[in-house]
Amino acid sequence: MSTPQPRPSVAAMPAYVAGKPPVERPGLVTYKLSSNENPYPPLDGVVEIAAEAAGRVNRYPDAGSTELYDALAKAYGVPAEELALSTGAVALIFQLVSAYCGPEDEVVFAWRSFEAYPIAVLAAGATAVKVPVTAGGAHDLDAMAAAITERTKVVFVCTPNNPTGTSVTQAELDAFLAKVPEHVLVVVDEAYAEFVRMDDAVDGVATYRARHNVVVLRTFSKAYGLAGFRVGYAFAPAPIAATLRAMALPFGVNVVAQAAGVASLERQAELLARVDDLVAERTRVVEGIRAAGWDIPDAQGNFVWFAFESAERCAEFAAAADEVGLMVRPYPPEGVRVSIGEAEANTRLIELAGTYAAAQGQKA
Repeated sequence: MSTPQPRPSVAAMPAYVAGKPPVERPGLVTYKLSSNENPYPPLDGVVEIAAEAAGRVNRYPDAGSTELYDALAKAYGVPAEELALSTGAVALIFQLVSAYCGPEDEVVFAWRSFEAYPIAVLAAGATAVKVPVTAGGAHDLDAMAAAITERTKVVFVCTPNNPTGTSVTQAELDAFLAKVPEHVLVVVDEAYAEFVRMDDAVDGVATYRARHNVVVLRTFSKAYGLAGFRVGYAFAPAPIAATLRAMALPFGVNVVAQAAGVASLERQAELLARVDDLVAERTRVVEGIRAAGWDIPDAQGNFVWFAFESAERCAEFAAAADEVGLMVRPYPPEGVRVSIGEAEANTRLIELAGTYAAAQGQKA
């Protein structure tokens, strides 16, 4: 007896691989550095406001997320009609590709980059065009521009790039956008925008406002520490934002998540101070790893990237991290991503980088 079958592209979809929790080790505090979660709790007062909202979960949330849209519009100085909310930035990725792509269409993105991109493309029945990152883990924007054809409908630029941590500059992005045909949608994925500390950093808001084919994605999951509430948002020209809202599941952003998002936006000063603390830890980690002899890319997100040449080396490094109580995220065969975590976890990572490098030197 035959059973109903999904479309071939859906059947071929790989599962999204989430970061694993740490393995318990007697006598040793273990840390999860595999999911780019913020190690700090939500901002002061946010949990209490979310708890109060939880007392109303017998009612449906505001389908229009009015308060959260208004808070975002005020925080960024943009019209509410140029915003779209959904259950995490990853949901917006699926909505964008589903809305603008179908069979015979192509989606261009760097690789390796965010693993949800190829999954979303397959879900829409479109074709993924993966453009290799440079040896330093950066987007090769010239090669990406050259990969655009008459079939291209969407291009993703992930900056900072997950998992390599590199960012494009505003000048590089502007030069790239000038090469992209106006009918192609360019999605600038800025999930880690708050952590960027570099010259000529991308101004996503100004970029989308200057062009009619650019969408910018942001999230409350990383800097705001609300990963468990699943709230992402997009800046886009009004017609594109309206399309995204139309593609969203009704009542997708729940009542507790909406309240937590509004409360977090009201605490921007606290947020920026906490992000500065995390960036300081990132600097300490990068300097420590480089002092141990590693050539790692500039880290502009809340994670660092160890490049390897094989799946075996990735697995070996991940196993060594596990032995010292750190759960990291391998991306075989290219490398291993490690989130910036609690101070003790970061210190262990620096020590691991030194001992692992020394062991490799001895093997050689």
